[in-house]
Amino acid sequence: MRTRSPNTPNTPSTRARWTRIGSAAAATAALVFAGLGTAVQASATPEATTTATTATTASKVTWSATPCATPKKKGELACDSLRVTGGLTAFQKQEAKEDGVTPKAADAATPSGYGPSDLQSAYGLTSAASSKGSGETIAIVDAYDDPNAEADLAKYRSYYGLSSCTTANGCFKKVSQTGSTTSLPSADSGWAEEISLDLDMASATCPNCHITLVEATSATMANLGKAVNEAVSLGAKFVSNSYGGSESSSDTSYDTSYFNHPGVAITVSAGDSAYGAEYPAASKYVTSVGGTKLATSSTTRGWTESVWKTSNTEGTGSGCSAYDAKPTWQTDTGCAKRMIADVSAVADPATGVSVYDSYGVTAGWYTFGGTSASSPIIAGVYALAGTPSSSSYPAQFPYQAAGTSALNDVTSGNNGTCSTSYFCTATSGYDGPTGWGTPEGTAAFTG
Repeated sequence: MRTRSPNTPNTPSTRARWTRIGSAAAATAALVFAGLGTAVQASATPEATTTATTATTASKVTWSATPCATPKKKGELACDSLRVTGGLTAFQKQEAKEDGVTPKAADAATPSGYGPSDLQSAYGLTSAASSKGSGETIAIVDAYDDPNAEADLAKYRSYYGLSSCTTANGCFKKVSQTGSTTSLPSADSGWAEEISLDLDMASATCPNCHITLVEATSATMANLGKAVNEAVSLGAKFVSNSYGGSESSSDTSYDTSYFNHPGVAITVSAGDSAYGAEYPAASKYVTSVGGTKLATSSTTRGWTESVWKTSNTEGTGSGCSAYDAKPTWQTDTGCAKRMIADVSAVADPATGVSVYDSYGVTAGWYTFGGTSASSPIIAGVYALAGTPSSSSYPAQFPYQAAGTSALNDVTSGNNGTCSTSYFCTATSGYDGPTGWGTPEGTAAFTG
């Protein structure tokens, strides 16, 4: 088995070698399975499978929303993740091009999405990821319990050559929204997929960070909010949230109760339903994270990005909040209230990320997309940038670096139609779908 050392040089041309097991042909495996149903969340109704065609061949990638994207009960929020079910991802096609083999479907034995080295390369994090993050803790807030969270995280980190992160060595901790390590919520396989995605993406961008998983009793804003507060009380300075729902007049009170934590970088997915605002991404105290389509290119950077959009009902969220006040650091003039998003990262399932998951599904490698991927990626970037000052609001940091080389400006694509162009269409500088752009190193994420 060949794994990537954290110190391995990270360029697109060597990317395939770091994620290869066995022969080059085996590395082109697609995630095409029978019986991917969930054993626990039987009441959830998965959304219809979506297809998209990537640029390199006519092979279509198919995916469906993870079960937690359909709330189990009235009043619950949805996760923002989608799981690839077939076809050939951008990672597989690029790897096949580099290795000179024909992509073909196989099983879950080999990753078919971007791994840590790809993400670190795409976002200028290779050096920082190998040398920074020690002593920092990223908290992942999700609903319900994933009984296999630690074991699945170990599989991901071992495969990619990342250091061990376990309860035994003090790197990993799993608690309930009250901080209990023994009295945990009921298990749920849909949210377990979300948890695996979040843990793996935090690991991918900040391999040296500690991780605390805080599991809310249910997916209501009240319980998830209590989990955010618990994460902060346990000392996390970086908290990722990959869920959301419709805005309401209660949101400003939720802001005060759950998200007003100076000195803590709180990231939130912008949503997967294309143009339109959702909460808590609309909170003025959080960094709202949009989603992009990420692919290799012949540019100096080696990568290119555009707005993630599958259809007018699926793609990264964005928009002008109906309730939340505009933070002082937002200066766009078309929206009088809080504008979504602030920054962005990869979210398109066709250019998705590899995740290891085993609870309620065939144990193995899956490729995921959705802004559930981009939120923990950005939380990891904040962690690499260092502990925020105690009085700061880290959501402001990217605005201080706006228009500089510390951010990759995303200038193409849209996530729907809107009366004010930049609310839904990428442009030079700030726009709703991608904010000020994607990370190029850590300089835009420190105060």
